[in-house]
Order: sequence, then structure tokens, then C-alpha cells
Amino acid sequence: MNEAQKAAAGLLYDANHDPELLAQRLRAKTKLFKLNATCPSEVHSRETQLRAIIASIGEDFVIEGPFHCDYGHNIRIGRHFYANVNLVILDCASVTVGDNVFIAPNVGIYTAGHPLDAQRRNAGLEYAKPVDIGNNVWIGADVSILPGVTIGDDSVIGAGSVVNRSIPPGVLAAGNPCRVIRPITDAHGLLPG
Repeated sequence: MNEAQKAAAGLLYDANHDPELLAQRLRAKTKLFKLNATCPSEVHSRETQLRAIIASIGEDFVIEGPFHCDYGHNIRIGRHFYANVNLVILDCASVTVGDNVFIAPNVGIYTAGHPLDAQRRNAGLEYAKPVDIGNNVWIGADVSILPGVTIGDDSVIGAGSVVNRSIPPGVLAAGNPCRVIRPITDAHGLLPG
């Protein structure tokens, strides 16, 4: 089993010394460097470059620069997607995003984790767990989504949250650690405060 296969299986794998994984990340970083240096007014060029980085992305999308990811080939995004500036996706495992998702500035989606013991961590070992974000989700500014999390359809994640466990559909969730505050039921969909 090679290191990429170990990562896909959720096993500890060597991300820091494996030549193939290093080469894949370098290819992605080179494409991202060009993308992030492309003028925002060059909309068609930016869309074309993003489609060459991300495994799949639906129609009608905007990802404001800068954008960063590890590989790109593990990211699948639905239709009508908007991400504001400074989106970071560490896609060592799959990241699946549904339709009609809105992401505020400075959001991090992280599939990568590291052993707690220093010996294995210092050896370059890590693990990866998929992240799934449903349809019609709004993620507030400065949110961190950690490995293995699922966010259900129609949910809102409040700004500054650290999402370390899955969130059910149709709720407002916030905090560190992120927890369900209440169901989203009011007729206007307005949040308090």
C-alpha cells in the first residue's frame, strides 16, 4: 500500500517524505501561485485555472483570491458556490461541498491531523479524514473545520467557530468547540444580534 492509499484509508501515512505526495503538492502549489497572481478582473482565466486545480466544481462559482489547498484533486464542490478571501482547504482526504454554499473570509477546512505523540509526529506521519459540507450551508468568517466533520444541509456555522464534531441539518451552530445553538426556524432566516 503506497502513502496515498494509506491516506485514503484513514491510516497513518508519510506526507512529508513520500516523493509522489511531495510532487503532487508542488504541482498544486505551482498552479495556485499562478492563480493567486491572476488579476481579479480576469474572471475567465481564474475560472479555467480553478477548474484545472479542483477535481470538480459546478456551475456559477466564485472563489476570491487568495485560495490555497494541498492537492486539489480531493475537492468536489457543487453548484452556486461562493468563497470569500483566504479559503484554505487541506485536502489530504476528500472534501465534498454541496450546492448553494457560502463561505466567509478566512475559513480553513482541514482533513489532515497528526499523532499526539512526538515520535510519530516528528517522523512526518499524519492521518486524513474526509470533510462533508451539505447543501445550502453558510460558514461564517474565521471558522476552522477539522478532520472527519460533516455539516448537514441548511445549517449555519457562526463566525470564529472551531467545528470538531459533526453538525446536524437545519441548525445554527457556533463556538469553540462548535455546538448547536438552535434550530433555524424563524420565517425570515435572520440571526439574532
